[in-house]
Amino acid sequence: MADRQDRIRVVHLTFDMRIGGTEQVIKTLIENSGPEQFEMSVLCIESPLGSFADALMENGTEVTALSRRPGFDWRLIGQIRRHLRRNRTHILHCHQYTPWVYGALAAAGTATRVIFTEHGRFYPDSSNWKRRLMNPWLHRLTAATTAISQATRDALVRYENLPGADIRVIYNGIAPLEVDRKEVAKLREELGIGPDTLCLGTIARLDPIKNHVMMLEAFRQVLDTGIDARLLIVGDGEMRPTLEGTIDRLALGERVIMPGYVREPKNHLAAMDIYLLSSLSEGTSMTLLEAMSLGKPCIVTDAGGNPEIVRHGENGLVTRNDDREAFATAIVSIAEDPDENARMSETSRRIFDKKFSSRIMTGSFALLYAES
Repeated sequence: MADRQDRIRVVHLTFDMRIGGTEQVIKTLIENSGPEQFEMSVLCIESPLGSFADALMENGTEVTALSRRPGFDWRLIGQIRRHLRRNRTHILHCHQYTPWVYGALAAAGTATRVIFTEHGRFYPDSSNWKRRLMNPWLHRLTAATTAISQATRDALVRYENLPGADIRVIYNGIAPLEVDRKEVAKLREELGIGPDTLCLGTIARLDPIKNHVMMLEAFRQVLDTGIDARLLIVGDGEMRPTLEGTIDRLALGERVIMPGYVREPKNHLAAMDIYLLSSLSEGTSMTLLEAMSLGKPCIVTDAGGNPEIVRHGENGLVTRNDDREAFATAIVSIAEDPDENARMSETSRRIFDKKFSSRIMTGSFALLYAES
């Protein structure tokens, strides 16, 4: 391993390291970047740190937590600045907007170069005059800006007054999932899904933004065509009572399976024949990438970065946002055509390998770190 002074020292600045898409990207970058070239650590502006932090620290990665106070915490700028100087940081990689604001101000006038990655947008998106006025100035303090999708890049231009020509799109990447087919078959049996029954499914927190209600309504229409199917919804959250009420209203009964939060859901994902994503807003869905790594045909709404991941008619189908009739029609079209299902399955894995693997994402950021 190279001496410490020969390696590029990168600090990832984020909210915390609880389980989520942004946090998974940071964890993947740290675990897959060559230690002979990079020395990486994490600085969180909030606590508790979260389970991803525990996993990183077990493997020797330094993770530090600060305590951001309500409102704009001017004190935090000095704390970050001292951390950068103490660690002689070359690159401060700020993940999401608020950490970028604090990070860019903290690194101003130092030798540390700032990189800002926008991981997604709120729904509905919005802006205000303060951000539009301040962001171009913060951009001048920033060596590079990246977005996880073209849609996210466009939102930065439209709502944040940042120059599109300076924003590089680097898609999220993950390691392909590996499963034991016998374990998957056993799980399907335990869930009451027969070998000839179509299993539709999704993995997401039960949040209004994920629009599970529309998915359930579309599923009702699918069942009304006579297709033998089950809908597997993995995850938990505030919408669970609402979804349970919707299941009763639509008389879906045991055809919908909701096991709640599953810590390692890869076998549940592998048990699905078609992966569904009904979100009203998305950046680059990590579970969508995981589904593709397993060769799943995917049906998604045209929200955010979804159409950049699922190529309509190639590895799945893209429907209008919040359109249950179109969503149901898409499911039926794949369910009733086994040859098309098989073709999309093969294409899904091929697109994943070519564009969304952790190797590609890590390599792209390694080049950016070296350039900066």
